[in-house]
Amino acid sequence: MGPTYLTVTFNDKDAAKALGARWDAVQRQWFVPEGRDLAPFAVWLPAGTGLALEAHDTSLQLPAQKALGNDLILAAKKGVSLSSLLAGVSQAVAHAYRAGVWTLVEVVELRANGGHVFMGVSERDTNGAVLAKTTAVIWQSTANLVLPEFEQATGAQLAPGIKLLVRARPVFKPVHGFSLEIDAIDPQYTLGDLEARKREIRERLQAEGVFGNNRLLPVPWDYNDVLVVAPEGGAGLGDFQAEANRLQSNGVCRFTYVFSRFQGEGAAREMADALQSALTAWPKAHATPPDALVIIRGGGAVNDLAWLNDYDLARFICDSAVPILTGIGHERDNTVLDDVAHSRFDTPSKVIAGIEWLIVKRAREASANFEQIMHHATTSLQSIKASAAVLDSAVQAQARRHLAQGRQSTSALLHAVLVDALQGVHQAEQVCHRTLQEVRSQALDQLSLAKREVPSCWVQITQDAARVSRASLVQIDTWMSTILDHARRDTLQASGVAEDTLRGIATSARLHLRDGAIRSEALMREVTGQGPEKTLKRGFVLVRNQAGQPVTRASQAKSGTPIEIEFHDGKVLTTPLPQP
Repeated sequence: MGPTYLTVTFNDKDAAKALGARWDAVQRQWFVPEGRDLAPFAVWLPAGTGLALEAHDTSLQLPAQKALGNDLILAAKKGVSLSSLLAGVSQAVAHAYRAGVWTLVEVVELRANGGHVFMGVSERDTNGAVLAKTTAVIWQSTANLVLPEFEQATGAQLAPGIKLLVRARPVFKPVHGFSLEIDAIDPQYTLGDLEARKREIRERLQAEGVFGNNRLLPVPWDYNDVLVVAPEGGAGLGDFQAEANRLQSNGVCRFTYVFSRFQGEGAAREMADALQSALTAWPKAHATPPDALVIIRGGGAVNDLAWLNDYDLARFICDSAVPILTGIGHERDNTVLDDVAHSRFDTPSKVIAGIEWLIVKRAREASANFEQIMHHATTSLQSIKASAAVLDSAVQAQARRHLAQGRQSTSALLHAVLVDALQGVHQAEQVCHRTLQEVRSQALDQLSLAKREVPSCWVQITQDAARVSRASLVQIDTWMSTILDHARRDTLQASGVAEDTLRGIATSARLHLRDGAIRSEALMREVTGQGPEKTLKRGFVLVRNQAGQPVTRASQAKSGTPIEIEFHDGKVLTTPLPQP
């Protein structure tokens, strides 16, 4: 009888092959080998055959029940073969779902083989309980068309955890069992699901009043210690460390790294735990809190980044007392963490660039402030030097003036002392002279009287003269002693007054002389410090005679005698002219 050729669509070729159909490369058509039961292939039999007509019946009776002749008798006696039973199920499923149905699924597992994509898909309730699950396949020819369009539209890749709206046709194969054949994916649903998840987290954080808390923290004035969380060995971490290591090696900023998964079930919880542990242990190794906390990872598919759209992790960032900097993915990527963080950067490289920019800015400000301080210090120093020079000149002028006044006062006081001393001695001498003259005058008067009385009573006089003379001598001696005592007393008193006066004057003179000497010495030191050379340079000259002695008076420069005049730059030998 020969093989029976079938009319198999491209989508059904795998089902026909699973039932035992073979491909005729010459006819380019599937066929049933001779001797095999045609019932499982009834849906693909050419129109006009009995089995083909029965396949269009809406009833779901098994093909074995419609078998004719010996097949029916055999089925009645021994039952239906498993292949016949499953073939009937395959036909029933194919009859019920001739076209695909748009279906919501969540990818549970995924593997690729020879270009075909095999998936485990499921449906869960709000508590995460599985309501349904099965396998699904996207054949290579379909995957080559559908997947690039989906990835370009969403930026996501098929991976466990992603939710899809797919057009799927249920297929049952006697050998492989039930599965869904997917021929289309709606990218808008996936985008909407991802956005809906982010929107739900945003609205919840806003309702709790914590959405913008981290953004309200002050911007770090500078970066000295930074805590970084990233997936270990990630490309984004390498880009970040390329610049961070240079800053740390130069002692500019220290970076502490914490590693965690960024995708997959439980990744968000692991990140939050790692950050909390690092912040708890931070005070043991650091005196001050970190200036910022950095969350970075390299680019990836949208659904890879979607694991970061987690409420607990976002709430951890909102409650953090440390500014959070994010650099997650590429410029086009955005997560809830970016929305609640203090500062968002497009990539990890831009995060470290922002840190370095602030460090450089502060360094430049410090350099400018240092230059300004040095300028003010230099200006102040110059002003102080000028004021000191003025004050020094004033002090020197005052010292010279006081020295001259001291000299004048000392000379005047010394002259006054000498005058007072001379006046006292002169006055004492005059008193003594007057007293002596009076004594002599009285003595002469008494002698004259005695001479007048001698002629009349020479004897008596002689007798009395001797007595009177003796008495007179005694009286004279007494008077002389008294006069001398008075003279000595007056002289001593005048001498004591003079000595007291002289001592006071001498004390005052010594004080003025000592003050004058001190000032003179200072002036002499100043003059001596100037030296002859400096004096000559100010326009003075030094004149010496032939003996080399200084000539200080004009009278010393004798006419016709050579003299030597020394200037600051040399000596001149000359002869003075005769004076008119």
